[in-house]
Amino acid sequence: MLRLYESHVSGNCYKVRLLLHQLGIPVELVEMNLTRGDVRAPEFRARNPIGRVPTIELSPGNFLAESNAILHYFADGTPFLPTDRLVHARVLQWMFFEQYSHEPYIAVARNWISHAGIPPGKEKELEERQAKGYDALAVMEGQLSKEPFFAAGRYTIADIALYAYTHVADEGRFDLSRFPALRAWLDRVARQPKHLKITDQR
Repeated sequence: MLRLYESHVSGNCYKVRLLLHQLGIPVELVEMNLTRGDVRAPEFRARNPIGRVPTIELSPGNFLAESNAILHYFADGTPFLPTDRLVHARVLQWMFFEQYSHEPYIAVARNWISHAGIPPGKEKELEERQAKGYDALAVMEGQLSKEPFFAAGRYTIADIALYAYTHVADEGRFDLSRFPALRAWLDRVARQPKHLKITDQR
């Protein structure tokens, strides 16, 4: 069986759990205590030298890291990843956007406010991250005002990648009431077959 090293509150880990659940692929979950520093331990660094979750063990001694790379690996050959060359690239475009222009701001604000605490002296940085997070949400609103999903006109791993931290953005003090198209998209994603909440113990 696959083994997923993860933290249950992490949106990046949630992405992987959600896709595997929707694909009906069983996985053993190994909860890593990030506060205790489990990911810095030598035995975990041997699995992923970067020392981050999610990290998935595909077979004994064969590991894959980075949430969106894991999504791409499992979605390949399924309806979650289009085969058309351009549409496939558009899925990747939104996944790169998520990691570069969305996650560093919305996820970090959520972590500081709702989980780890705001580091001393980082109050101004938090405001800046929230401002950039709103910029990302505005880009998403623009796309979703034209299309029901981010690529291919249907639910793909681009939606999973962006849904993970967006649906809990309120935990980073983001007000989504100003984004009606985005909120409608959140509802569409939540209605997908075999949807899994971030709080579900799977």
